[in-house]
Amino acid sequence: MRRSSRPRAQWRRTQPQDQQQDGFFDMSVNTPTDSIPEKTSYVVRFAGDSGDGIQLQGQQFTVASALGGHDLATLPDFPAEIRAPTGTRYGVSAFQIQFGGDHITSPGDAPDVLIAFNPAALVVNLPHLQDGATIITDENAYTTQRLKRADLDSNPLEDGRLDRFTVHAIPISDLTTEAVKPFGLGAKDSLRCKNFWALGLMLWLFDQPREATERWITIRFAADEQIRDANLAALHAGHAYGETMELSHALIQHPTPEATLGNVEYRTLTGAEALALGLVAAGELADTELLFSSYPITPASSLLHHLAGLEDAGVATFQAEDEIAAICAAIGASYGGKLGVTSSSGPGIALKTEAMGLAVATELPLVIVNSQRAGPSTGMPTKTEQSDLYQAVYGRNGDTPIPVVAACSPADCFDTAIEAVRIALRHMTPVILLTDGYIANASELWALPDFEAYPPIEHTKPAPGSSGHVFERDPRTYARIWATPGHPGFIYRVGGIEKDVQTGNISYDPANHQAMTDLRRNKVRSVADFIPDQVIDQGTAKGLAVVAWGSTYGIIYQAVRECLAEGVAVGHVHLRHLSPLPKNLGTLLAGYDRILVPELNDGQLATLLRDRLLVDVIQLNKVTGQPLTVGDVKAKIRALAKPYIREASNE
Repeated sequence: MRRSSRPRAQWRRTQPQDQQQDGFFDMSVNTPTDSIPEKTSYVVRFAGDSGDGIQLQGQQFTVASALGGHDLATLPDFPAEIRAPTGTRYGVSAFQIQFGGDHITSPGDAPDVLIAFNPAALVVNLPHLQDGATIITDENAYTTQRLKRADLDSNPLEDGRLDRFTVHAIPISDLTTEAVKPFGLGAKDSLRCKNFWALGLMLWLFDQPREATERWITIRFAADEQIRDANLAALHAGHAYGETMELSHALIQHPTPEATLGNVEYRTLTGAEALALGLVAAGELADTELLFSSYPITPASSLLHHLAGLEDAGVATFQAEDEIAAICAAIGASYGGKLGVTSSSGPGIALKTEAMGLAVATELPLVIVNSQRAGPSTGMPTKTEQSDLYQAVYGRNGDTPIPVVAACSPADCFDTAIEAVRIALRHMTPVILLTDGYIANASELWALPDFEAYPPIEHTKPAPGSSGHVFERDPRTYARIWATPGHPGFIYRVGGIEKDVQTGNISYDPANHQAMTDLRRNKVRSVADFIPDQVIDQGTAKGLAVVAWGSTYGIIYQAVRECLAEGVAVGHVHLRHLSPLPKNLGTLLAGYDRILVPELNDGQLATLLRDRLLVDVIQLNKVTGQPLTVGDVKAKIRALAKPYIREASNE
């Protein structure tokens, strides 16, 4: 082995002992050795064509990790094309997970292990790897044709570009075909089992349980015993192959320590699942039925998928013919006494804008979920971004303020959904709830909450048999009475034309329009009277404040935690309420010398803080369609922060 300041790639074509005579070992470059360092947590990235079952593979590994007692965070990374040509770079799908015994808040910056099913998946993901990372790849995919499809002039396994890594080139396709041969599948169906073969290998590598995946396969393919048994055989063959590699010292198993978790019940869930559960829970807390109306759009569609079929939980779903119809149907539901909820992503939210103004003018409760994606226009549908904050806070004609809240993680979507409904019903107003593609699709552990601890959600529906005037308003919340059509004691008219502040009748009176504008402004401002004071998530109350919102939470939390351990004076302040801002936020930030605002946009929260609080902020912006990395944030913190102040930490 040559001597170098960089570790040389270590790879060979490997087979179980009983197949070595077929010539696979004769192609050895050098003796491979396991290069994965012993750690308390690991980062693994699965990559291949969108038809290779990469997301399914990642999801099953996630479930196994959770059942293995590990904390975790995931990053699904989809191609924008529904089915790009096989083997091309723009068709690469990936799934990254960090799991282990630490408190995990991010999917990790750099994978310890990359498993790539073809040359395109390999080269697209090489920039994510650090020197010494382990690569496992399907040797059968490196044909002249597949190399050409990946726009490669040479074979990466042979041209030296992998010298910095430890590479295990395994004939995964051949081994999968051999494993499922007894079940009589055709060549195409046989190769479809390779994701489970590779999953079996990865489950072995990190000593994860197989039982959950076995159950999933058994249930999913119950109607086709041939496919069921073939996939189970592939899973077990990949696991057995790992044991063979350990015997040959090519790859060593790395048992992963369990996380220290609370004495409560946990489950894994995505942001879309948590949103669906949170909306259902909010309906229960408000004793109100929900109508969810939307039009399909990436990445918001998954919320409709999870809510469909929950009629027994008091949720009706409606897939409208377009975005405008979807929000108008939701407004109609709220007019009729149900809570209307609609969702979309940036382009669809733009189409809903006029109807949002109608909901404000009619003073009806409405929850609008925006699962943000990279823009503008149709942009990059499957990539994540935080670039709709301007749209949420400012993006309507007229003076049309709407409260805005944002979830910070998949699990946080549950509580944020309840909060959005609480604001909508308490103040009789539409509310915008911001998530993004990363939150919607990523998974994390969620501690099942004590539902009895959540206070009921109050609303202004009149009691049966009561009477009065619909536009009598609560002086604390400015909420009008939520009367349904035909209620004998509360007959009223309402529409998009400006209404009289007292009667609700159409009014063009200048003084009345001023009064209604003031009322709409004060209604949203009054939300701040009911939300809790902003707190410091971790760190010091002096020095550098890292202020952020949305899906950057986990990355920033880990970066700040590591900087605190290094003796840096830094505090992490993460916002859920973006409009209005918490009443104490200005005072809280005044205690810091500098304010850093990291965002996945070109500086939208930075603008909002300057606008509302007149503070000077330093921006850290990224608009690549990918999340920030812990390294990005740590480097900026180190450049700005002062040494750790013990007095500040003890306050």
